[in-house]
Amino acid sequence: MNYQWYPGHMTKAKRMMQEDIKLIDLVIELTDARVPLSSRNPDIDELGKNKARLILLNKSDLADEKQNEAWAAYFKEKGYFTAKINARSGAGMKQIQEIIREACREKIERDRKRGILNRPVRAMVVGIPNVGKSTFINTFAGKACAKTGNRPGVTKGKQWIRLNKNVELLDTPGILWPKFEDQQVGQKLAVVGSIKDELLQVEELALWILSFLRLHYPGYLAGRYQVPEEGTDLEFLEKVALTRGCRLKGDLPDYQKAASLVVDDFRSGKLGRITLEYPEQI
Repeated sequence: MNYQWYPGHMTKAKRMMQEDIKLIDLVIELTDARVPLSSRNPDIDELGKNKARLILLNKSDLADEKQNEAWAAYFKEKGYFTAKINARSGAGMKQIQEIIREACREKIERDRKRGILNRPVRAMVVGIPNVGKSTFINTFAGKACAKTGNRPGVTKGKQWIRLNKNVELLDTPGILWPKFEDQQVGQKLAVVGSIKDELLQVEELALWILSFLRLHYPGYLAGRYQVPEEGTDLEFLEKVALTRGCRLKGDLPDYQKAASLVVDDFRSGKLGRITLEYPEQI
């Protein structure tokens, strides 16, 4: 399957961000910790050049902790400020205010020398769809400021949110880029839920997950479904269907229902803490 999703509002959002970047001191980029590289829009580096940068590994509770550490070290080596967070539960959020202050230290010092006191840091929050930007903002602010939803494309416009006298955030819509040069990137984004499910083939996603886990996380699937990890991926999916009651008339396996179960179990973390790409592969 060819993976792509670039609705018209994303073009408009990108233009809007290009206009607003001149007002910004810091770009806060949320990534999905399960796919830290694939969930980075390559356009953001061009947009945010000459700005302080903070990369947040969100949903880190769903990702392999060893790989969380490896990715944090990778981004720090590249010159980014980095933090592991779970915006939904609030884990890792207490450190963000201090990291923002550290990332913008030069700007704050310049203001002080000019006699400009207490001008808040202005940060643009960016990221691809369904990576958790609005949830991050609401948790950071301690109140519901941004509209959230467990599906891509909820935020369609921009909004300024004043957190306190020190920080103002600009919430922006999630944007992808017009063409995935590497379809493996599209595949991974589809698996974690950053491309609309209506555009996808759920059986293909489930078989990809099964193949990846059997290779990189042996035993995770058997532990979850109580089915031996033998045979082909399709045969394993059939066993899942039959053991979990996903059946059609005539007691035949309902592959689509079983596939949806596997995809949902992966996205919710029921299969375990899993990272789909590693720094050493770059």
